Amino acid sequence: MKKNVKAAALILCVLMLLSVLGGCAAKTAAPTPAPTPDPTAEAPAAEEPVEEASAAADGPVMAKIKADGKLVVGTEAQYAPYEFKDLDANFVGCDMFLAQKIAEALGVKLEIVDMSFDGIIPAVQTGQVDLGIAAFTNTPARAEVIDFSDLYETSMQYLIVAADKTDVYTTKESLAGLKVGAQKGTIQSQLITSALPDSQLFELDKYPELALEVTNGNIAGLVVDSAVGDSIVANSNGALAVSSFAFSAEEASFGKSVVIAKGNEDLVAAVNEVIAAVLADGSYQAAYDEAVALAADMGV
Repeated sequence: MKKNVKAAALILCVLMLLSVLGGCAAKTAAPTPAPTPDPTAEAPAAEEPVEEASAAADGPVMAKIKADGKLVVGTEAQYAPYEFKDLDANFVGCDMFLAQKIAEALGVKLEIVDMSFDGIIPAVQTGQVDLGIAAFTNTPARAEVIDFSDLYETSMQYLIVAADKTDVYTTKESLAGLKVGAQKGTIQSQLITSALPDSQLFELDKYPELALEVTNGNIAGLVVDSAVGDSIVANSNGALAVSSFAFSAEEASFGKSVVIAKGNEDLVAAVNEVIAAVLADGSYQAAYDEAVALAADMGV
């Protein structure tokens, strides 16, 4: 009987011990691992990236051009073959061809404003016009107050005199004390002052007026771009000719550029792209040749 009681007590103790051990095991069991991602499941949408800063804002003139939907170009339209008017009073010339190409590249209309040459740079500076395109010579002095595009042409300067004086005005000394004409505010005026210091500078606003002064014997001659000089001589009915005197290349070989107000690098770059294109494909030269022929037909 005692054996049975002892046995029962022993079994009871074992059962109690197993119960305690089981509870401890449950408390110290390792945490359930996170479920393994399903490689076939669609990945969650990536978080939208923060937008980068927008491209630099347009310069002041470019912004104006886009807002107005037009490019306003200042010129002086009595300078064939660069800029002049045809028989229907349309602006023509190789410079006007370049202006049209720039407007097309910017996706806007072209508006031409005819004004005195020496008023174009101030008009560009004050925003009256967006660009100045009038066979402008690219000089360091001008570059201090405005920006230039790349060169689109280089030309020499002629001295135009009366036809019977070509063998008279052959040296700088032969022009000493005499009046030599140029358009007001041009590089030709500066050339007379620097290369012909003993001559007297005579300025007028228009080249046709200067040609008339030479024809009438009021001035010894006038200084002008070679292309314009060819036109003046061709349309003078034999009254005028290129002098035997010639400036040196160092004195009088000038490059031409478009005039742009300072602080408009984006517009400068856009203009330069057009210049590079029309020079590369030969269309500027074709426009120049066409303008020369038209000016000859018109007698200007």
